[in-house]
Amino acid sequence: MSDLPRKAVTRTAKLAALPLGFAGRATWGLGKRIVGESAELVGRELQQRTAEQLFKVLGELKGGAMKFGQALSVFESALPEEIAGPYRAALTKLQEAAPPMPTRTMHSVLAERLGEDWRELFLEFEDKPSAAASIGQVHRGVWRDGRVVAIKVQYPGAGEALVSDLNQLSRFSRLLGPLIPGMDIKPLIAELRDRVSEELDYGLEAEAQRVHATEFLDDPDVVVPTVVHQCDQVLITEWIDGIPLSEIIADGTEEQRDRAGQILARFLFSGPARTGLLHADPHPGNFRLLPGGPDGEDDWRLGVLDFGTVDRLPGGLPEPIGDSLRLTLDGEAEAVYEMLRAEGFVKDSIELDPEAVLDYLLPIIEPARAEAFTFTRGWMRSQAARIADVRSPAYQLGKQLNLPPAYLLIHRVTLSTIGVLCQLGATVRLRDELAEWLPGFVLDEEPEDRQPEDREREDMDPGDVDPENLEPEDLDPADLEPEDLEPEGLEDGGAMKEEPKEAAGA
Repeated sequence: MSDLPRKAVTRTAKLAALPLGFAGRATWGLGKRIVGESAELVGRELQQRTAEQLFKVLGELKGGAMKFGQALSVFESALPEEIAGPYRAALTKLQEAAPPMPTRTMHSVLAERLGEDWRELFLEFEDKPSAAASIGQVHRGVWRDGRVVAIKVQYPGAGEALVSDLNQLSRFSRLLGPLIPGMDIKPLIAELRDRVSEELDYGLEAEAQRVHATEFLDDPDVVVPTVVHQCDQVLITEWIDGIPLSEIIADGTEEQRDRAGQILARFLFSGPARTGLLHADPHPGNFRLLPGGPDGEDDWRLGVLDFGTVDRLPGGLPEPIGDSLRLTLDGEAEAVYEMLRAEGFVKDSIELDPEAVLDYLLPIIEPARAEAFTFTRGWMRSQAARIADVRSPAYQLGKQLNLPPAYLLIHRVTLSTIGVLCQLGATVRLRDELAEWLPGFVLDEEPEDRQPEDREREDMDPGDVDPENLEPEDLDPADLEPEDLEPEGLEDGGAMKEEPKEAAGA
């Protein structure tokens, strides 16, 4: 294979071929129908051919094209099964493997960044990549101190290709619609484009991974590889084995699916609280299931890879998310509406019925109500169909809601994680994770024996207290000054002042 295609005109032509190719195959399909073949068979073959071309073009181009394909891969569970089937295999390939760059190109990058004697840094180095992804590929090796490592090498020209692809995909977004029917592609492309500089900066990625590796060191559920070395275009971390989550999705046991889903949800919500960062690329290619969980070798842990895209949340996930979830589950329509308006989800120029907003939200947050919820492709499809059906009230209301920039990445990561949970078919105690990690989801509970009058006294301004009206039970010794504790009648010297005695018998 040649080097990563870098000329904008070459990449644009390949991307333009996607919608044109779809149109050509549609014409081919019409010809098949004319000669008498069934609509179902023709439709299935048409989708299969489209899926194959999608993987071929996006995988070969890598860059933004492949990044776009990886982002799409977690949403296939929202598509109707007759459409999702052909795409599932093709898009899953993009999570783990794409055509690699030539060995000579990879060697030249390592020589330029690590020095001409770069091989002396390794006891072993495998030229064949173990994975090839959107802007780089990964090789397995043994570092000079004996540690097994993953060497991530960025493609030459990746930055240029990433920007070019996403610009072109944005222009073609309306034409790309038929490739993945029912999906709004343009906002997805725009959000990916906004993250270009972070995605390319291996220094930022190493920093984010170090923070996670330190926080999750010895964690019973989550494993994050330690960073060994980093320089421009090269990132070396400790290697972790394990079963790729894509294999668990395809062939995993029910126990593996449920365990993977539970830890994935825990990582999503606990990560920001523990590190101040949100891992923002939750497609299955970035996770591994490893033996050795809390219950021994027969239990499982989740290995987390690729910290190239993170959202910085120093205070954890925003508290209004937890507040609004709790209020929605409690049926507090007016309070939810006012909170959404205050956070910018409802613009000042828009007026909506609070009860209608509540009806719109409740089905989406159904997993947060149940003690344990089974995520399925069927549930995901029903939600997507409800919101995407132009005839439904949900569609009309959804068009009037706004997504504030501060919530954009959180929204995509949450939806992507739910997409993966539905691919897994996992039964997850999501409510437990929300209660533990999401600020605002659970109100601080008061002691059971605390009475209303106790709260009144706590809220009282000390300046408003009239000493003449205080009852003995209202006094708290901790609130008194030292002079208030002297018994009445004590002299400065400490002797009791005696009252004059009256004569006996008086």
